Amino acid sequence: MAQIKTVVHSFTMGDVEDPYLYAAFPISKWQETEQGKWAKEHMVGEGEFVCIPDPMSYGFRVVITGVFEEKDLTYYKLKWQ
Repeated sequence: MAQIKTVVHSFTMGDVEDPYLYAAFPISKWQETEQGKWAKEHMVGEGEFVCIPDPMSYGFRVVITGVFEEKDLTYYKLKWQ
């Protein structure tokens, strides 16, 4: 079955000195939600996140991605997107 990488969650932060350090708390809070628990359980391997400069907010956008099998990704998109 095909595996597809997709964005499972994203959020913005203000301008901080170490965005990866500051992103840790909101990511852990998201992982405690129903959506986060489901995503973590059904991902193929580990998810990953990146901090990208966001020129619109003069801060950072944090993007969490994961790889899912097609059937799991369909369920995820129907339920949460």
